[in-house]
Amino acid sequence: MNQAGWIGYPSQVRTLEQVRRQYENGKEERPLQGYLGALSVYGGVTGALALTGRLLGKRMPERFSFGDTALLSIATHKASRLIAKDAVTSPLRAPFTRYEEPAGDGELNESVRGHGVRHAVGELLTCPFCLAIWIATGLTAGMVFAPRITRLATTVLTSVAAADALQLGYDALKKASGETG
Repeated sequence: MNQAGWIGYPSQVRTLEQVRRQYENGKEERPLQGYLGALSVYGGVTGALALTGRLLGKRMPERFSFGDTALLSIATHKASRLIAKDAVTSPLRAPFTRYEEPAGDGELNESVRGHGVRHAVGELLTCPFCLAIWIATGLTAGMVFAPRITRLATTVLTSVAAADALQLGYDALKKASGETG
């Protein structure tokens, strides 16, 4: 072992230093400390959920049914789009974003503002793909701690997602047939 007590330590530090320099030399600033903060919060929240479950004697299910997995998946998709793109939820994003333009079908395009943590939070809040892991974790924890209310919430979100798909399909059929209004 080396002085640090870890065999690969010097090569790990060199690798991290190379990554840091590559980010510094990039075309745009990346809020690595903000990302690290977000990752730390996520790790802390998931750790707290696990510890709380253990203290309360909650047991994780052996497995989730296909129906629960489908419900969670569609609800996660819808919730992440609602938070990241919906016009009505823009006040939640406003401290971290700047309005750019409508994106169609009740969604907005926004640009992230600020530096550091503010920028990292803005990226998280405007990216449905980034939000999905947070939402899926919360909904999955809900299935362990409060399955009835979580199934109700995921059913609502899944129903809204299905209604959205039907609305878009209906509009597409109207356009294809030449109808307006």
